[in-house]
Amino acid sequence: MTNNPTTTIRLGILGTGSKDLRSGIIGLGNMGSLHARSVLEGKVPRMRLTAVCDINPERMVYDPEIKTFTDSRALIRSGEVDAVLIATPHYSHTDIGIDALENGLHTLIEKPISVHKADCERLIAAYAKTSGVVFAAMFNQRTDPFHQKIRALLQGGELGEIRRVSWTITNWFRSEFYYASGGWRATWAGEGGGVLLNQCPHNLDLFQWLFGMPRQVRAFCSFGRYHDIEVEDDVTAYMNFENGATAVFITSTGEAPGTNRLEIAAEYGRLVYENDELRFTRNEIAMSEFSRTTKQSFATPPVWEVQIPLGKDHGEQHGGILRNFTAAILDGTRLIAPAPEGIHSVELANAFLYSSLTNTTVNMPLDGKAYEQELRKLIAASRAKKSVPTVSTATDDFVKSFR
Repeated sequence: MTNNPTTTIRLGILGTGSKDLRSGIIGLGNMGSLHARSVLEGKVPRMRLTAVCDINPERMVYDPEIKTFTDSRALIRSGEVDAVLIATPHYSHTDIGIDALENGLHTLIEKPISVHKADCERLIAAYAKTSGVVFAAMFNQRTDPFHQKIRALLQGGELGEIRRVSWTITNWFRSEFYYASGGWRATWAGEGGGVLLNQCPHNLDLFQWLFGMPRQVRAFCSFGRYHDIEVEDDVTAYMNFENGATAVFITSTGEAPGTNRLEIAAEYGRLVYENDELRFTRNEIAMSEFSRTTKQSFATPPVWEVQIPLGKDHGEQHGGILRNFTAAILDGTRLIAPAPEGIHSVELANAFLYSSLTNTTVNMPLDGKAYEQELRKLIAASRAKKSVPTVSTATDDFVKSFR
C-alpha cells in the first residue's frame, strides 16, 4: 500500500513574470458560476476572466468586456484566453478537454476528469502530445490541512506499514428534489453513475492519494435503493493491496445524518479522522515486534494518546486550486492536483460499479474498454426503457456536439 508518484508538471507557455492570466470558463452551472464569482471578486490574483461559454445565454450576464460564447470550440479558438476551466456535464469533459489541450490552452477540469477510464486515457494521451501546457483537476480536498497531515504522517513513516483502512463517508445525503432538479442527474447517459461519479470523486481521489491503488476490488452497489433513480446511491466496496492490507469504502446519498470517519490501522497504531478531529493512538512498539517479543499471552503494546491540533480550518479549497493553477502557469509552481492523476479516482469508481454489475472480483488495473462497453449497454437499456432521452434535450445536444 503505497502512494502514487507525483506527476511532473510542465512550465506554462506564458513564462515567469507574466502579470496576469486570461481565463475562460466553459459551463456556468453551479460550479462554473462559483468559479466565475471567485475570479471576478478578485479572489484569484493574476487571473482575469475574459470569456465564458454556456448553452444558456441567460447565465452569461457579465461585464460587457467579457466575451460570451455558446460553443466551446469557438471560445477555445477565439484568442481571448490563455487557459480554460471546464465545468460542463461529465461526459463532455473529455472532448472539450482534448480540444483545449490540442489548441495549446492551459486546462483545468472539474471532477471527475472523465466518466470512465477509457476516456481518461484518451484525455491524458492528448495532454502527452502537448508542450508547455499546464493540465490540472479541481481536487480541492487536497488543500485541506487534515488530509495533508494524514498524507504527511503516512509518507513520513510515522504509522509504519498499513494493515487496514476503513472509510465510511455517508454524509452525502441527497433528497428526491435534488435528483429531480436536472434531467441529466443520476442517469447513466447524463452523469455515468451516481454517488461514485458525482459526490465521491473527491473521496476516491483522496483514497488513492493517501494509500495508492488496490490490486483487487469487490463491491456491492445498490441502484436506486433510496431514490427514484437508475444509478447507484449506496455502495460498500472491499479492496486488498499488494502488501496484504485491506480496505473498506462505504458511501451513500440515502443515509441521514450520515458520518465521515476514516480509520487507519498500522504497525504503530490507529489514526482516526472524524468530526474535525485527528486522533493518533500510537503504539510505543510496533505491533509485529511486540507480538514476537512479549512473554505475555494477552498483553498489548503500551500507547500514547495524541490529538493532533489542526483547529477547524479546511484550507483554501476551490480558491486554492485556482490560485495554484495560476501560479503553475505564471511561475512554474508545482501543481496540487495534476489532472493525469484524476484517472485513479475514475478507475476506482468504475471498478466498484463493474464488480457489482458483473458480480465478480475485479483485478486491477481495470480493463477500461470492458467497462466502457458495459456502460454503453446501461445507457442503451435505460433509453429503451424510458423511450425518451435520459438527459434534457439541451444538455444532450451539448454533449453530442463534442462527440
